[in-house]
Amino acid sequence: MPTAALWAAVEPLLPAAHRLGRPRVCDRQMFFAIFYVLRAGLQWKALPRCLGVASTAHDRFQRWVAAGVFRQLWVLGLLELHIESRLDWSFQSLDGCQTKAPLGGQAVGPNPTDRGKGGVKRHLLTEAQGLPVGLAVTGANVADVIQVQAVFDSMPVLPSPDTDEFPQGFCADKGHDAKAVRHLIQQRGYVDHIQSRDQEATLCKTPGYRARRWVVERTHSWFNRFRRLLIRWEKQVDNYEALLHLACANIVWKQSLLFG
Repeated sequence: MPTAALWAAVEPLLPAAHRLGRPRVCDRQMFFAIFYVLRAGLQWKALPRCLGVASTAHDRFQRWVAAGVFRQLWVLGLLELHIESRLDWSFQSLDGCQTKAPLGGQAVGPNPTDRGKGGVKRHLLTEAQGLPVGLAVTGANVADVIQVQAVFDSMPVLPSPDTDEFPQGFCADKGHDAKAVRHLIQQRGYVDHIQSRDQEATLCKTPGYRARRWVVERTHSWFNRFRRLLIRWEKQVDNYEALLHLACANIVWKQSLLFG
């Protein structure tokens, strides 16, 4: 469940409550209910009554999605770490992960690895510690190479200027191997580390070489611990992205609390 510190961070971001009508269920209880749905992977109607009424929790979730609360929570955590110079910009890793989307909806496409069934892909960029710093959502049939710019555009924070003297690495698999991508990362001042698994495995045998691509793959594994993200049930892409942003926020704020 979310910590008290995570609730303390999100509380100021919540929109003002309407004062008319029935007594309002407290926001804290609804936030914990939403987080429980994300973590346990259950449907809204299956929410335990001890956490609140399912319809109320879902309505509160929709309102907060419209207000951009979950993205702001992620951004706030990154900004705090960035100001304290606790983000490691020595290299960044990018990778995509496909999941099923049986109900269809926005940003869903035929999954080429699942007999053309409906699927979604999250394109995730992390810094060197594995903290998510960029995220884009597309259909499962969208090629990785055409989403690199979109992921860069989604970054809430950018490396500090004082890191320019230390070239930053850009790490990705062969799915991102294209002239346009290499040109893009060169324009941004990155050192190219787009390699296949075999190439990186060979380089890992070199003394002093630091493997990089596994970092983003580990972060995808962290995402999959939120069982609601294993299969996309949301038809509206805004709702799905909000759950991803909440997972991002939890990972970032957990890092802040561990080393704060």
